[in-house]
Amino acid sequence: MKKTAVSLVLSTVFAAPAFAQNSVALYGVIDEGFDYTNNVRGSHNYELQSGFAQGSRWGLKGAEELGGGLKAVFQLENGFNVSNGRLAQGGLMFGRQAYVGLSSNRFGTLTVGRQYDSVVDFLAQTTANGNWAGLMFSHPFDNDNTDNTFRVNNTVKYMSPDWAGLQFGGTYSFSNSTSFANNRQYSVGGQYATGGLLVAAAFLEATDPSTTAGGAINNGGDTNFVASRLRIFGGGVNYTFGPATAGLVYTNTFIADPVANGYLNQTVTTETIAPISGPLAGATVGSIRFQNFEVNGKYQLTPALFIGAQYVYTLESYNTTFGGVKPTIHSFGLMLDYNLSKRTDIYIQGALQRITGDSTGSSLDQAYVPGAADLSGNSKQVMGRVGIRHKF
Repeated sequence: MKKTAVSLVLSTVFAAPAFAQNSVALYGVIDEGFDYTNNVRGSHNYELQSGFAQGSRWGLKGAEELGGGLKAVFQLENGFNVSNGRLAQGGLMFGRQAYVGLSSNRFGTLTVGRQYDSVVDFLAQTTANGNWAGLMFSHPFDNDNTDNTFRVNNTVKYMSPDWAGLQFGGTYSFSNSTSFANNRQYSVGGQYATGGLLVAAAFLEATDPSTTAGGAINNGGDTNFVASRLRIFGGGVNYTFGPATAGLVYTNTFIADPVANGYLNQTVTTETIAPISGPLAGATVGSIRFQNFEVNGKYQLTPALFIGAQYVYTLESYNTTFGGVKPTIHSFGLMLDYNLSKRTDIYIQGALQRITGDSTGSSLDQAYVPGAADLSGNSKQVMGRVGIRHKF
């Protein structure tokens, strides 16, 4: 009732001529919780943090009927930190999404602005972090962007209609610079859903990501790696049978000439992806490849309570001018979620990360559960969270 009232008020405020049928909705998510990490630079850590199961946000979403099955659409979405009230996504007013476009039930939707790429739109829906668990369950450093660490600016996006469960789409993001290929991005993806089966795949490539402030991926707001090239592809499948859902996912991320890890720079005090110790010390990093193999499952114990679990095996290929090494990263996650109402739930999450195999001689040898305050002091890290989430 309250949401309907707000929508009616906003429809009046943003009203166009009387003959047009308009709709504007205000919506949001507030997610806050208490976290414990067993090893942060060698010490225990306790803190309140915002936006784990879902990023805290508020937004406006609207449409105007133009006739002939065509309508204008827009969405403005702001991310914020509940713990301190600050803006998220590097302080951007509408850092999560900001776009406008045209939509047709027959021909699909074309939008322009700051948007999600095809990895997020399609492939992420088969992962635990992109479907039901959120940040703590994302792959190491969110290297494949399935947890939408970065959005893409200056983006033209097409999404097809849903044809009997089949849908596809793509994005192209301009560099907005005289060097056309510098910090541009493109992606394509698709999915097929029938009965309890969901199959999805996606591909993304970015050239010189985060090297220019006005480009497709801005390291002032959100980024994974600053590099000369970023390439991501993968596929996933989910199957729901009764109260249970099981999923398998594979993603492959290639980063050429990486010079910094923007994901860590947002949280940790000091880090370097270049080798500073061991046999590779002093070498230049030529490329890093992450191959992520995920298995996940969720079981609805009651209409209000579900339990979910995930395991991710990540094979890292770390190549330098002095040779290459292949560390492995093991990530485990467990979640219990209880709905107090249709809009409010409480949840418990736990995650463990363990790094084995070869040493890179860099900060990548230190475990880091996504969302932790900082790197572990060694190759293991455990994190737990108790959170509350309210949707409006």
